[in-house]
Amino acid sequence: MSDDHSGPPVRRSRGHRAKHRFQNLIVDATPLRLDHDYRWWWSGQLVTAIGNQVTRTALRYQIFVLTGSVLAVGALTLVQFIAVLAFALVGGSIADAFDRRRVLLVAQIGMCATSLSLVVVSQMGAPSIPALVVLAFVGAGLGAVDLAVRGSAVPRLVPRQRLPSALALNQLNGRMGAIVGPALGGVVIAAIGVPGAFALDAATFIGSITALLVIRPIPPLDGARRAGLAAIREGLSFVLGRRLILSALAIDLIATILGTPTSLFPALALDIFKVGPTGFGVLSAAPAVGALIAMLLSGWIPLLRRTGRALILSVAAWGVAITAFGLLTFSFPLAVLALAVAGGADVISSVLRSTLVQFETPDELRGRVTSIYSMSAQSGSRLGDIEAAVLASIAGIQASIIVGGMLCVLGVLAIARAIPELPAHTILVDNLPRGRRARRTQIESIARLPPDTDILP
Repeated sequence: MSDDHSGPPVRRSRGHRAKHRFQNLIVDATPLRLDHDYRWWWSGQLVTAIGNQVTRTALRYQIFVLTGSVLAVGALTLVQFIAVLAFALVGGSIADAFDRRRVLLVAQIGMCATSLSLVVVSQMGAPSIPALVVLAFVGAGLGAVDLAVRGSAVPRLVPRQRLPSALALNQLNGRMGAIVGPALGGVVIAAIGVPGAFALDAATFIGSITALLVIRPIPPLDGARRAGLAAIREGLSFVLGRRLILSALAIDLIATILGTPTSLFPALALDIFKVGPTGFGVLSAAPAVGALIAMLLSGWIPLLRRTGRALILSVAAWGVAITAFGLLTFSFPLAVLALAVAGGADVISSVLRSTLVQFETPDELRGRVTSIYSMSAQSGSRLGDIEAAVLASIAGIQASIIVGGMLCVLGVLAIARAIPELPAHTILVDNLPRGRRARRTQIESIARLPPDTDILP
């Protein structure tokens, strides 16, 4: 008699299959568990992200209250946009030439000093608008350097096989800050005034500076060149020669320039919805709430085969949701819901874009390429604020939002048609077996590889 006791495969219960599918949805927190420096970096950045959002909220609110003009808020955004243009590329060049941890420490200390200066100016009986604008310029410039260096540091804090998960966690970090920050800013402004909001931001830098002091230095690798115009030109030349990276930048600019109505939030909260500073904080935080939910359920992103197509669809969904927001100005709860949906679509596209850029860029160029990417993202959103404010002053607030959202969708479709490499592109999964379970098994096995294992071509 045969001793073979094998029988038909055991069927998993419906509950087990449901649990497995749910686990596939949850964001992968492996870098936080396994990578000590990344865990400190992520935690410190979360605290500072909340404070930065508090200051951004308070600045827009104070300028609108002092002037009563959405154009003034747009002008503030223009000043910050100029600062981003002036400092982002320089920050990328510095990131590739010096210890990135040290550069981050200097930038964080400078940003803390800027927030303390805002406290002093805003406590005056009649706050000086020029002084607020100058400090906004300085803060935006330092923030541009900080963002370029910070983005280029992440691939040095985690092994390459965990980079997509770390980038998703970065988005989760930023969106959590964007939820808590504006809402907290609205509450603080209502309770103790604008100076208290700036003071809260200054205090949060203690967390990020402490985290940076704990992690190891991040010196440039062999082959790094000195900072300067030649290094900046090299980074620009690299980006211009990569159609895939250009398409990611173009689709981001389309979405942010045409579909960013945040400069209209003070007027919407105070004049249309009539919900006061607390409601303004809710409007500002709503996109981040949707983004947080999307990121908590982002475990399915590594399972995608057609990531380029998913990027196009997610940006188009952002445009549709912004259009819906403009149509729903008669209902504050529905408008907030539309903004949350927009935030969810936006963060998915952000993860896909940043992963594409990071994996297409060698480390010796990563600071400069990241600075170009971050400059595009920051300048696009600020140009979007300006565009929304100008159009609102001409055609009205509601028309500005609706037209921007619709043009965003049309622009995304045009980019997809003009650069067919984007909808055809895949990330990481080209060599993985077909089927969700097979690909998940393969991805999980990759995550367990030693840190120095090179899995990329």
